[in-house]
Amino acid sequence: MAELPVTKKSVLYCGVCTLPPEYCEFAASRKKCEEWLKDAHPAEYARLYNDQAITQKLAMTTLSEDRVAKEAAKMEKAMSKEEARMARELEKKMSSKVVIKRVERNKRKCVTSVFGLDVFGVDLKKTAKTFANHFACGGSVSKNPQGLDEIVVQGDFSDEILELICKNHPEVPRDNIELTEEKKPKKVAA
Repeated sequence: MAELPVTKKSVLYCGVCTLPPEYCEFAASRKKCEEWLKDAHPAEYARLYNDQAITQKLAMTTLSEDRVAKEAAKMEKAMSKEEARMARELEKKMSSKVVIKRVERNKRKCVTSVFGLDVFGVDLKKTAKTFANHFACGGSVSKNPQGLDEIVVQGDFSDEILELICKNHPEVPRDNIELTEEKKPKKVAA
């Protein structure tokens, strides 16, 4: 089997942006690249930047005015949809509440549950760990009876948790945070 001769090919790279001269138009320093090419390699400059080559490039890339108008309308519609979606999300955030509830267990024990932080984009696991480390107690993320995630902290820390949320999560408005208390009904002696 005969081997084909290997020929070495020389590729010209721009001295400014280090791209091949055909791609300098996409570089941030396009004018400097063009000046460098004109000084260093006038033949290559003439091939790429003469009037005839430019008009050929424009003819190949020019879109009809109708197509440009359609693209612009499509982009504007997509932008308005995105703005509407962002407005809905903001309205949802502003109308939702964060509920910090103190729940009594048996005797003098209680837990504090925090519900609604996930709407504001707060990572519940990290926040539960922060609460547990800050108060030196147990803290976890669990499902509430409605099937939604909430943070449960062992102990009565409702006021401190309120301050910690306001300090660590400025995206949660203080007006949207509610403190509630849930007591167990007392047993009636028969």
